[in-house]
Amino acid sequence: MRAVVLSGSGGPEKLLVEERPDPEVGPGEVRVAVSASGVNFAELLARKGLYPDAPKTPCVLGYEFAGVVESVGPGVDGIATGDRVFGPTMFGGQAELVSARADDVFPVPDRFSFEQAAALPVNYCTAIAALVEMGGLRAGQRVLIHAAAGGVGTAATQIARDIGAEIFGTASPGKHDAIREQGVRHAIDYRSQDFAEVVRELTSGEGVDVIIDAQGPTSFRKDYSILRPGGRLIMFGVSEIQGSRGPLSLNTLGALVRMPLATVPWWKSLNMISENKGVFGLNLLDWWKEEGLGRLAGRLNEYLAAGKFDPVISKSFSFDQAPEAHRYIESRQNIGKVLLTP
Repeated sequence: MRAVVLSGSGGPEKLLVEERPDPEVGPGEVRVAVSASGVNFAELLARKGLYPDAPKTPCVLGYEFAGVVESVGPGVDGIATGDRVFGPTMFGGQAELVSARADDVFPVPDRFSFEQAAALPVNYCTAIAALVEMGGLRAGQRVLIHAAAGGVGTAATQIARDIGAEIFGTASPGKHDAIREQGVRHAIDYRSQDFAEVVRELTSGEGVDVIIDAQGPTSFRKDYSILRPGGRLIMFGVSEIQGSRGPLSLNTLGALVRMPLATVPWWKSLNMISENKGVFGLNLLDWWKEEGLGRLAGRLNEYLAAGKFDPVISKSFSFDQAPEAHRYIESRQNIGKVLLTP
């Protein structure tokens, strides 16, 4: 099979298309002929050597896929060859074939293309974990979604809209119309505005109930300051550590130094009791390792069965264009999900 192989740490040129052995199909597994696979920010960090959970290079990245079942392993019921399915995978998704646990794959809704289905597992499970499981977002509450035009951002906006929350979202000005269309009521230009000051002004100093942020320590500190009593901050990434093109840029080193002091240092625990705020950390891969994605995927499938949510697709690239896909995300051009197709 052909696969996108990360040959080593470095720039996008480290992504090469190579022939690799077809994956085996074990008991309780299915093998899927991939039609589309997602590209996530974690893979950009993995390429730069900044993602500790990434497999040792050379390796095949890719957390999610959609395609047609090609083979079914022993002990699998309810799934047959030819079925249209999507699901998560602990890397290996950016290949023509992928083997996955049968319990982790789900039928592609009839109204979805393979590209839309491949955009579901990581973005929507992350957003559900952050807003619903951890954030406990309720109708009428205020939520701030950073990077509201990204893959997780658009998914989170759709979920918050369905809940009935008042949505604040940060994005560059050229993306404001797009995030408003998804449901953002208050679009904030993170480049020219101080988002914390804007939120204080728009809420008459009250702040917001839930914030989800994958940026890093600089914004985490501001986030914490604009939580109202009972507010929850969910940190699910550190895109700030990417810095510039080099993995050990000054931006990267500065972000890493600031991380221990970004939210709640150990000596501030007593103050938290009187501040009435909460801080959560979210890593979807570790969640999956700990208990599986069943709880999150179950909620996602309830939403899909009710005809809710339409994944926003920014652009699809062929396997051979994988380096361009990474450059596209790094330049922050995308509105929604970026995908690879064989």
